[in-house]
Amino acid sequence: MNENLDSLKINFDTEGLWVLNVTLAIIMFGVALGITIDDFKRLFKNPRILFTGIFSQFILLPLVTFIFIKLVNPMPSIALGMMMVAACPGGNISNFMTQMAKGNTALSVSLTAFATLVSLVMTPFNLEFWGNLYAPTAQILQKVELNPWELAKLVTLILGIPLILGMLFNKYYKNLSKKLSKILKPISLVIFMIFIVIAFYDNFDIFINYVEYVLILVVAHNLLALLTGFYFAKAMKLSRKNQRTLSIETGIQNSGLGLLLIFSFFNGLGGMALLVAFWAIWDIISGLLLATYWSKQKIKE
Repeated sequence: MNENLDSLKINFDTEGLWVLNVTLAIIMFGVALGITIDDFKRLFKNPRILFTGIFSQFILLPLVTFIFIKLVNPMPSIALGMMMVAACPGGNISNFMTQMAKGNTALSVSLTAFATLVSLVMTPFNLEFWGNLYAPTAQILQKVELNPWELAKLVTLILGIPLILGMLFNKYYKNLSKKLSKILKPISLVIFMIFIVIAFYDNFDIFINYVEYVLILVVAHNLLALLTGFYFAKAMKLSRKNQRTLSIETGIQNSGLGLLLIFSFFNGLGGMALLVAFWAIWDIISGLLLATYWSKQKIKE
């Protein structure tokens, strides 16, 4: 059974991959419509917050994920899926969740933008570094001959270019940007969720047969990510609002990007795609539950 899952391919056609590419680019463009150069300046004025946010997402989370994998010893393809999730930047829906949780929305938006730029380098690096550090996943990487440069180019096309275009559009067409952002965000997120549902439907037998291998791992991994962001921010003596923000920024990952990379470079490798697809649904659920809980709690500094 383990070997079957590691060699299993998720059914996904070229048209579906094209839709996912466009959807992720539109989501990033919609988020960028609310980002300005001042958001970056605000981050650089407080280097401790900037360091905490980037270190938590791109150094601590992959490290915690690696330790967790060593402890639970999942199937190689599932382990690589967990590494893929940890290598991706924060999810764009984190901005909405942070606002709902009474966190620092301005910080969330700023970190989303900066982390997106950092991910152009760190996402390929983390996947390659941690994947090769663990023998079972290193074997998969050798088989697929992952090209970090090609991976970086795809991340740039899907996240980097829409980010820059969205910011430029916001700079020259502010009023139109606000109106367009309100339309693009919900529509693109709905399209993404429909995409996930269709992927589940087209591979229903696979998901049902193997759900037991990923469900508990996804929940545990996501909880670890949320706790990592929260307690690292606490250790860095950030405010309670910023602790909430960093928890969400670290725990809500851009799993849509992860799926795109899996279908583009790993040919829909079963365990990876299964793990990341469940994560795509679960982190929205867990993020909304956490944000709802925090929305009812007073912030005591």
